Amino acid sequence: MTNSFDQATARTLPPFRADHVGSILRPASVKQARSQFQEGKITAAELKKAEDKAIADIVEKQKACGLKAVTDGELRRSWWHLDFMADLDGLQKKVTDKGFIFQGVHTRAESVELVGEIGFGTHPMLEHFAFLKKCAGDHTAKMTIPSPAMLHFVLAVRNEQFARPDFYPTEEGFLVDIAQAYRDALAAFYNAGCRYLQLDDTSWGALCNADQREAMSKRGIDPDELAKKYVRLVNAAIDDRPDDMIVTMHICRGNYRSTWFTSGGYDLVAPELFANAKLNGFFLEYDSDRAGDFTPLKHIKDQQVVLGLISSKSGELEKREEVLARLEEAAQIVPINQLCLSPQCGFSSTEEGNTLTEEQQWAKLRFVVDTAAEVWK
Repeated sequence: MTNSFDQATARTLPPFRADHVGSILRPASVKQARSQFQEGKITAAELKKAEDKAIADIVEKQKACGLKAVTDGELRRSWWHLDFMADLDGLQKKVTDKGFIFQGVHTRAESVELVGEIGFGTHPMLEHFAFLKKCAGDHTAKMTIPSPAMLHFVLAVRNEQFARPDFYPTEEGFLVDIAQAYRDALAAFYNAGCRYLQLDDTSWGALCNADQREAMSKRGIDPDELAKKYVRLVNAAIDDRPDDMIVTMHICRGNYRSTWFTSGGYDLVAPELFANAKLNGFFLEYDSDRAGDFTPLKHIKDQQVVLGLISSKSGELEKREEVLARLEEAAQIVPINQLCLSPQCGFSSTEEGNTLTEEQQWAKLRFVVDTAAEVWK
């Protein structure tokens, strides 16, 4: 083992040395039950029963892989973000004219729209977390939700026709309500027993991309100012969380049927995001050259950096030596004990899932655990 790994030690708090972003390929039983429910052939209670059984099963499989943090695989969701957003007060799901294009693949034409003042309300995902925590037992139950910046990005940036409604006469009032909704969310999840929460966000992927930044600028949106606004928004949402609640963020470049949406290194956002966001850790996609090199990690403060060196988009298993070499390279910039390892994204950010088999998925997760165990003893 190389010198950079000599002082490497295991970690007992999240994010763990071997971790994962969260979503799991939907088992056939869940796909069938969702289809039957949409066709009116089974009740909501019967769908929930099928989901409960599948979630209990995948939690046990995560434990068997050696993971310390387990998720519900987002099996109850259609989208990684829209389902959470649509159940906030003041928002609802809507059908759009067209979806987004991920390298030639079109997503379903759905989004959310603002219909009233934003609030957390009585959110159904609290019940979802309670079931996960019960299944997790002695393992850490990890909850994943879209970030507050992502909510603003979907409503007010991605939607080019967005006009702030009369009940939000100022941008500041709009942002204040988003932050408050998330403060309420964190408090509610904490009270339900959540100590490990992950914010998922593709807005930063867009802010890393030259074409996306140019398109924003043409619309009168300053990408650098937007980055500052989003760091302030995230901090306002998480600042008063309890000391024993770990909050991380996954920076995503798009994950739909194994395709991607944006590319570009972290250089353009690192000085603001890594230096100023009061998060406990970052899950960073580094599975391809689209993510650039590790140089921007020099802006990391005391956060943990979970390197997504294992692709969730392909079933081909990475080479152990190459992963170890990349960990060694990153450790020249960030101390080895601030690094962790994971797949670059979830395996099923939407219910369609990526183009690999369930067997390949579990092999990837076991590979993450085994490789991490070799480095951090």
